Amino acid sequence: QVQVVESGGGLVQPGGSLRLSCAASGTIFSIEPMGWYRQAPGKQRELVAVIISGGSTTYADSAKGRFTISRDNAANTVSLQMNSLKPEDTAVYYCKAVGKAGRWSPLRDYWGQGTQVTVSS
Repeated sequence: QVQVVESGGGLVQPGGSLRLSCAASGTIFSIEPMGWYRQAPGKQRELVAVIISGGSTTYADSAKGRFTISRDNAANTVSLQMNSLKPEDTAVYYCKAVGKAGRWSPLRDYWGQGTQVTVSS
């Protein structure tokens, strides 16, 4: 099985920065897209940013110009550098890895448990 674990959340003032990290481990045959999603209270989970193994990235409009996603393919890790944070960025941030546990295993979404990011003065 594949385990996904996030770290790096916390409380930050508006305008501040945080870096989230995520590692996929366990029995891994391949990991393709890795990404960050977030869910604020009373709202649906939404895409923040995603990166594929070749390095191509996609960002939500709300993240463009402020957040940067990066990836270490060899280590199966992905990070999200968040700058110029706003109160509306407050949410639980989830990491997702799409991959296969074995050569013949089905492609699956593997989610982390989430890490809280609170932007408040």
